[in-house]
Amino acid sequence: MNRLLAISPIALVIAAPAAAQRPPFDTPAPVAFLEDLSSGAVLYAKDADRRMPPASMAKMMTTYVIFDMIRKGEVKLDQKITVRPETWRKWHGPQAGSTMFLSPNEQVSIENLLYGVVVLSGNDACVVLAEGVAGTEEAFVNLMNQRARSIGLTNSNFGNSNGWPDEGRTYVTARDLAKLAKATIEDFPQLYKKFYSRRDFTWGQTMGGNAITQANRDPLLGRVDGADGLKTGHTEEAGYGFTGSAEQNGRRLVMVMAGLNSSGQRVSESVRFMEWGFRAWKAKPVVKKGKRVETADVQLGDAATVGLVAPRDLNVTVPSGSSAAMTAKVVYQGPVKAPIKQGQHIADLVISSADTGEQRMPLVAETAVEEAGFFGRVWAGLMGLFGA
Repeated sequence: MNRLLAISPIALVIAAPAAAQRPPFDTPAPVAFLEDLSSGAVLYAKDADRRMPPASMAKMMTTYVIFDMIRKGEVKLDQKITVRPETWRKWHGPQAGSTMFLSPNEQVSIENLLYGVVVLSGNDACVVLAEGVAGTEEAFVNLMNQRARSIGLTNSNFGNSNGWPDEGRTYVTARDLAKLAKATIEDFPQLYKKFYSRRDFTWGQTMGGNAITQANRDPLLGRVDGADGLKTGHTEEAGYGFTGSAEQNGRRLVMVMAGLNSSGQRVSESVRFMEWGFRAWKAKPVVKKGKRVETADVQLGDAATVGLVAPRDLNVTVPSGSSAAMTAKVVYQGPVKAPIKQGQHIADLVISSADTGEQRMPLVAETAVEEAGFFGRVWAGLMGLFGA
């Protein structure tokens, strides 16, 4: 059963007499999306649900799968994978796009292959990783699609590990790419920081024996304060695209742009878009960490209710220079079934306005609630039977 509980005190805290107006922004990018992860506010959306080829932005999904396998202990960073000669031949040379410059029969650690994927956008590194951890690229692609569904990518499909054009089997949307970026950042914060913010990486040698160093193509790194990821993409079909993120003063933004005409335009538009997100919008405090917002009903617990508190300082995102009149409610699947752990995410605070839509923030259990004993469960059953 869904419970929607109106929280009028919260609405009063953030209400202001003057209604906010959404700050203007325009871009030549056919597809663009910007979200403030700190509040869940969508700051800009332009054709964000259009299916499109991701090009190398698909490598974010490959990376997510490997990060997940590392977390589960299924693979290790120092685990070595041998480059199959057949794979090297297919993904070697100018016709194979971006490369890590691997060599046939070379043994490479998963850590270095991840740098090859994330920093160098190596098509060869992607396929070697996929074959090394799953046996075949096809089997790895199945894992990609399973993980995609599990994190809510409802309008995406992957046909290969590196985003190479495949007659339309691989497609994404800007909104789904933002979800993937968010999941990567929140599910694997240490791995995200280790790999995505690296400025360059050295692997392979020239014909003359000199080491090959390639720069990260991320257009925000070194140009926008707090930028630390994620991935560019380019094919003739897809144009120039980028999914990026930056954090400033506790606000983390995720942006997606696609279909741009050149790498230079991708740089200028990405920087302008992210800077607009930080300058034209601001965070407004709503609830302090640890403050109780509401209570939730508990089913079959040793307490009938549990307090819902903010796990961190909660802020809403509003246009700079003005405030919007907003409404707030608590949403949870209730009653919440015991046992409940202290700090467990069991509800959301949803704050809405006409300009920012819904901003959804977590609320957690204030205390632990154990399962009711035998007689408590019997009594609860009787109350339910007689409608008490």
